Amino acid sequence: MFRPKRKEPEIKLFDSHCHLDFPVFDKDRDAILSTMHKVGIEGILIPGVTQDKWRYLRQLAALRPDVHVALGLHPMFLKEHKKQHLHDLELAVTVNNLSAIGEIGLDYYEKEADRKTQISLFKAQIEIAKSAGLPVILHVRKSHEDILLYLKTLHFEHGGIVHAYNGSMEQAKRYRDFGFKLGFGGAMTYPRAVKLRALAAELPLSDIVLETDAPDMKPYNYTKDHNTPLNIFQNFNSLVELREEPAHEIATATTQNSKQILGIQ
Repeated sequence: MFRPKRKEPEIKLFDSHCHLDFPVFDKDRDAILSTMHKVGIEGILIPGVTQDKWRYLRQLAALRPDVHVALGLHPMFLKEHKKQHLHDLELAVTVNNLSAIGEIGLDYYEKEADRKTQISLFKAQIEIAKSAGLPVILHVRKSHEDILLYLKTLHFEHGGIVHAYNGSMEQAKRYRDFGFKLGFGGAMTYPRAVKLRALAAELPLSDIVLETDAPDMKPYNYTKDHNTPLNIFQNFNSLVELREEPAHEIATATTQNSKQILGIQ
């Protein structure tokens, strides 16, 4: 008896972290946006890093239902931030439909990093997120213990996403307790990233979201000038190779994880 071939579930992905507002995308931004839905990208989140980019992000999100935005003051751009920008952020969360506050955090990679100013800025933005009831998008480099400490002492309960997660399994569990998802992107595609790939394989699928961090964090063997959100599928394929669940289950879970934490219907 003839049995029709079973149709595989359609793969739909969500890029939980990309910087499509950066100038490097001025020539191909429109092409990327018009291609996303066709190839199965259900949505993207663009986190703001400096106050001067916020207006454009809001305009882009208003025009595109598949583009979601966060606004924040990134720890690596301290020289561009002013005290007034914190007040601007307080106003922005009251009049704009934002998905999160971010990209915020602590970056201790450089020995001469101004940790005191970074911490002050981070704590202020956590308080704004608390008041607004919004999740946060975290930038964490060599600072997991301090981030976890401030989440605890500031009693932050709205969760968010730890961008480009590279901490330990024990730290991952503590982030989970605060309601956070963990972002995995291009770094996971590199065979030499043994520790990171083990984490991606062993963490509960409910903890994981996919990201590209475009234009940065290019996937393994990608040779073009800059990364794009369209490469979310290469990151997804690496995650599928590392885990035991079927591909469609991983796609559904990571996409729903992103949408759930960001309050996207």
